[in-house]
Amino acid sequence: MDVQCLRLPPLGHALLVPDAERSLTLEVVQHLDDQRVRAIALADTEGLARGMKVLDGGGPVQVMVGPQTLGRLLGATGEPLDGGPPVEGEPRPILAPPPALTDSGEDQQILPTGIKVIDLLCPFVRGGKTGLFGGAGVGKTVLMMEFMHAISHLHHGVSVFAGVGERIREGHELWHEMRDAGVMNRAVLVFGQMDEPPGARYHAAYTALTHAEFFRDQGSGEVLLLMDNLFRFVQAGTEISGLLGRMPASVGYQPTLLNEVASIQERILSTRTGAITAIQAVYVPADDMTDPAVTAILGHLDASVILSREQAARGIYPAVDPLLSTSRMLDPLVIGERHARIAGAVRAHLARYKELEDIIAMLGVEELSQEDQRVVARARRLQRYLSQPFEVVAEHTGMQGASVPLATTLDDCERFLAGAYDALDEDACYMRGAMPPLSVPA
Repeated sequence: MDVQCLRLPPLGHALLVPDAERSLTLEVVQHLDDQRVRAIALADTEGLARGMKVLDGGGPVQVMVGPQTLGRLLGATGEPLDGGPPVEGEPRPILAPPPALTDSGEDQQILPTGIKVIDLLCPFVRGGKTGLFGGAGVGKTVLMMEFMHAISHLHHGVSVFAGVGERIREGHELWHEMRDAGVMNRAVLVFGQMDEPPGARYHAAYTALTHAEFFRDQGSGEVLLLMDNLFRFVQAGTEISGLLGRMPASVGYQPTLLNEVASIQERILSTRTGAITAIQAVYVPADDMTDPAVTAILGHLDASVILSREQAARGIYPAVDPLLSTSRMLDPLVIGERHARIAGAVRAHLARYKELEDIIAMLGVEELSQEDQRVVARARRLQRYLSQPFEVVAEHTGMQGASVPLATTLDDCERFLAGAYDALDEDACYMRGAMPPLSVPA
């Protein structure tokens, strides 16, 4: 919308419309001439009319941050969505530059989650960025909730969830599930809902990041930032670009795509006081990994976790594809020679099993060589061992959640590879935490 001004405000400046049906914040995004600016709305524009008075917001768009936000459900401009009182705290602009390079900390450390398949095959980078690629119904939300539970209990940190373009139903379910799971008191939820203007959906990601930066700067331990869905952030930017009259670029995306993605990603990093570890759900249009939006996001990621519908159909949860999921931490110089060796051997067994699946389906496992039969048997047990019950859904599944230290996971996998569990029934490896120690047969 265009605003007539007595004094031209700078880009990024907040404007207020007091006569709207509810308090409406605008952000200046374009100068049209010496007296007019173009602004985007950060909330519903119902009740807005030509000729309404617009006031100077006094500075950039800001939200209130502080410990008081823990346990709250907030909107893109910091307004409460949970029926509670307004949030009090210190104001902080949501659009800010990243920390200086001299203030950034080391990021060559693993952030253990207690989830076996993640810690073994695609470990998280402390202060890094992980992409979570998965469709509906494969356990993406449950996995995110378990990450939040792990950060809260293992590392005594906090979690910030950004619902970018979330359906109201999904947000409502997540809020109640988190309260029932007991992780809400160490979390902040920020939503730009699907029925809101693109400005609200776009800025919800920045608002959540601003809350995460506050907890990092206050030394609140590990800070986990979860974004669902980063592709909807890009979509909201495309809508804003169209409203501003910009010519579309590749495949209809905004010409500022790379800059907008980088403006989020470059602020997610470690400093001397703490670290923000980001888990970002990413939708892949038409399963095309060469899509410009996906490519722009992939360039910033330290790890990629692929959730497979095939794994979910087998009942393997979390449904992480162990062959497609990767992490730059899988380097012997970073994680150590033993971890790299065991992870490589586990992946080799699972890859060989996948190669032989068609032959097994047609001819039977008896037609394989003795060596391949042994590899397949161990791979099937490893596949089931990498499943795991989660604490956040224990009430629904009836299985007590399990968190497994990385050292225990390495010990167990080493025994599987050495043949210590060859005589064990496959079902005994399924949906459990650590395995009982056994001696390797002579």
